[in-house]
Amino acid sequence: MIARFGESVKPGQNYRLRPGAYAVLIRDGRVLVTHQEAPLPEFQLPGGGIDPGEGAIDALHREVREETGWAITGLRRLGAYRRFTYMPEYEFWAEKLCSIWTARPVLRRGAPSEPGHSAHWMAPGEALDALANEGDRHFLWQALRTL
Repeated sequence: MIARFGESVKPGQNYRLRPGAYAVLIRDGRVLVTHQEAPLPEFQLPGGGIDPGEGAIDALHREVREETGWAITGLRRLGAYRRFTYMPEYEFWAEKLCSIWTARPVLRRGAPSEPGHSAHWMAPGEALDALANEGDRHFLWQALRTL
């Protein structure tokens, strides 16, 4: 059974499955998160949707690079969760199936290339408080407990 976080499922609402891969990134005792300006300004774990024909690991490398500018290594899968939400940037209701990984940021390749995203290093407690999504906070907490 996969955990579910966030809004309740709306009866009668059609949801489009949207698989994604997200990373808990820790280096030198700090957590790397991304800030997305739109549609709502919020801090998130770096990651995003898996494109058709793309695997979760390839998507994770791509999304982390686009949203933070960093290359990663040492991936380890933590788990997964579901989240039912409206995605205004795509104009549809989604059942987000989020796979969560830990990874180590090893090389900064440049600034984030994803428009409206910026990378931020935070102390673990600050990151837990800042993350907008309950599922992201849960898996960051799980990763921090294993350090």
